[in-house]
Amino acid sequence: MRISRDKLNKLAHTVADSLAEIPECDFLEDRNTIRQEARKALEKLLLEETKLDAAARQKIASQRKIIVEGSQEWDILYRKYYNDEVKKLGL
Repeated sequence: MRISRDKLNKLAHTVADSLAEIPECDFLEDRNTIRQEARKALEKLLLEETKLDAAARQKIASQRKIIVEGSQEWDILYRKYYNDEVKKLGL
């Protein structure tokens, strides 16, 4: 999934702000460093999700039979292959 840089930064700000509101949560670094690390973690997760999506789509495309995206068969195969890729990562 593609998310704009602005939206990713907004999400990271929200994460840092939410953590700051938790009384049991003490920052060892300044809030900007926490925000930057949250953004890096979110970018990494989105990159992994993009790879999973591409792998599932590639498996569908490699079928002998042409399967039209948006069809029920395509949706079922996509979910199956996507979940297979997630399991390979141990998630």
